[in-house]
Amino acid sequence: ETHFGFQTVTEAERREKIYKVFESVAKKYDVMNDSMTLGIHRVWKDILVHKMNPSPGTLLLDVAGGTGDIAFRFINYVRSVRERQLQQKLKHHQNLSWQEISESYQEDKSKSLGDSQVVVCDINKEMLKVGKQKAQHLGYSEGLSWVLGNAEELPFDDDKFDVYTIAFGIRNVTRIDLALQEAYRVLKPGGRFLCLEFSHVSNPLLSRLYDLYSFQVIPVLGEVIAGDWKSYQYLVESIRRFPPQEEFKAMIEDAGFFKVDYQNLNLGIVAIHSGFKL
Repeated sequence: ETHFGFQTVTEAERREKIYKVFESVAKKYDVMNDSMTLGIHRVWKDILVHKMNPSPGTLLLDVAGGTGDIAFRFINYVRSVRERQLQQKLKHHQNLSWQEISESYQEDKSKSLGDSQVVVCDINKEMLKVGKQKAQHLGYSEGLSWVLGNAEELPFDDDKFDVYTIAFGIRNVTRIDLALQEAYRVLKPGGRFLCLEFSHVSNPLLSRLYDLYSFQVIPVLGEVIAGDWKSYQYLVESIRRFPPQEEFKAMIEDAGFFKVDYQNLNLGIVAIHSGFKL
């Protein structure tokens, strides 16, 4: 037995119910995220990618990332690093002719990600569909691939990725311990695990206000914007059922990660957990 929000269900029932939740909310997922967090989720995701600080050549696996939010930020970040490197390189070649500079620039520009790749893996077909449509609309294609897969049983070889990210996804995994073991397995030695997730607020007054907002406002927004009260009621309940920061930190260490720490954002409304495979 496990839980689905505040209900007790079997693991199989939970997987099916969660699949239906995300199938239901996929098309309105971005609008709802903006409404629920007043747009702050965008800042949290930016902070995650800055903390990752990827360089050209980084191979990233983003799990439960169907809408592409982390993947697109990763690509933008690597492109800007690459651009700065290119400008530095050209500065050091002041004696080149205009034609040589132009040729060098075009050659480097064509590899704007410098062999970086991001693989988005999500269990939900509808979420992947939304992500692919966004990628097409925003013009992302280079260095990006989409894979249907389960976080508890990833379809990838051992020691493959430099970084593993999961943003607002791990609390919807039925067996978090298995997902963490899989994260460890697919990372290269030296690879980094980064998880952005709703967490536990330490300030008692803020905690009460946050509860009030979560349980009284968010399901209503879900009904008004997405016509779906139940899914958003579950999302709120799932946040409350997720382990507190220290407990989750211990789970990451149990999976084999070292140098595990976390950073609270907005007084613990969300936290970024980080660990390394050594």
